[in-house]
Amino acid sequence: MEQQAWIAIGIFLVIYALIITEKIHRTIVAMIGGILMIVMGIVDQGAALHHIDFNTLGLLIGMMIIVGITAETGLFRYIAVWSAKKVQGHPVRILIVLCIVTAVGSAFLDNVTTVLLMVPVTLSITRQLQVNPVPFLITQIMSSNIGGTATLIGDPPNIMIGSAVEELTFMSFINNLSLISLLILLVTLPFFVLIYRKQIKTTDELRLGMMDMDERAEIKDPVLLKKCIVVLGLTIIGFFVHQLVHLESATVALAGAFLLLLLTGEHYLEEAFHRVEWTTIFFFVGLFVLVGGLVETGVIAKLATYAMEITGGDVTKSAVLILWLSAVASAFLDNIPFVATMIPLIQEMGAMGVSDLEPLWWSLALGACLGGNGSLIGASANLIVAGISGREGHPISFMKYFKIAFPLMLLSVAIANIYVYFRYLA
Repeated sequence: MEQQAWIAIGIFLVIYALIITEKIHRTIVAMIGGILMIVMGIVDQGAALHHIDFNTLGLLIGMMIIVGITAETGLFRYIAVWSAKKVQGHPVRILIVLCIVTAVGSAFLDNVTTVLLMVPVTLSITRQLQVNPVPFLITQIMSSNIGGTATLIGDPPNIMIGSAVEELTFMSFINNLSLISLLILLVTLPFFVLIYRKQIKTTDELRLGMMDMDERAEIKDPVLLKKCIVVLGLTIIGFFVHQLVHLESATVALAGAFLLLLLTGEHYLEEAFHRVEWTTIFFFVGLFVLVGGLVETGVIAKLATYAMEITGGDVTKSAVLILWLSAVASAFLDNIPFVATMIPLIQEMGAMGVSDLEPLWWSLALGACLGGNGSLIGASANLIVAGISGREGHPISFMKYFKIAFPLMLLSVAIANIYVYFRYLA
């Protein structure tokens, strides 16, 4: 390889190592890596901008604005309290209900946003019942990643894959991933109950106190709530039909966001933009340029050639390799940078003669999203929940999470492997 390629690899590996260690904020590290690719002449500024996926960024920003404003209404707190009361305040049943609410929310709002909304409510409920919140939070982390697997907008890896592959629409993700995600959730829930049922017991008196909570009091602004529900509904419908009307998913999300801002007025404008996770957005920007450096220097093409040599271009072997490699790697590396690296590699494999890439894309989505459950550093949602829990005096250690999550992650990927084989390869 040429000198420029080795420089690109060196920058990439150092930046990746720094992201894993978390000694410096990952956004700062990723942006410095992207800038170094430009400064060192690996890519020029024009090429760097070309490698930034603005569809992914637009989709993220649009949904962050919509969900940020909707959160002001108290809707999500209402749903959690209402659900807890419907199961008579029984901790085990509440754990199951909150897992289901988290999974559904993660499918249609994205998992990072969903856990940000659910964790404070969960802590409030567990305080009321005087039970340890950690089992609830660990199960919600896993449910958020499983639920996020089901749709295009549920998990950042899916957003990136859908944006990179034009034919993988919102409906494609639902048709191909929603049923297997539901099956994995249904298989996983009994394990949660089996593991935690003895740790989350409460008294009848505290349970009755839970029943006295008024979920209606959680709705802070009914008028705003109606506007948010209408816009959120229209946006989700837009995702379903975006290919038919020849609009990208980012356009749909941003249209929904600014329609809601138009309906709510300038009062919410500053707050809405404050709710956008700009650190996440710039993390993506840095990553896209960083991986762009590997593409421009031919490193990705070399890796694709190596993968083709291992699998002989066989789609079945390639799909299984990508599924398990993605899962194990995503358990110990944040799944976002891993997927950013894998997307151009799969595209290069297509250019080299792999005729049917669809099983490879679904294997990557399943492996990256489900693999994110494998450890506490596997996905952004995991780190966010652990951070909030630690600040509230309930630290979730790496090993405490790993002992529960990693075996369940392997089980879920094994189920996904069977699904991919019989649906696409048999």
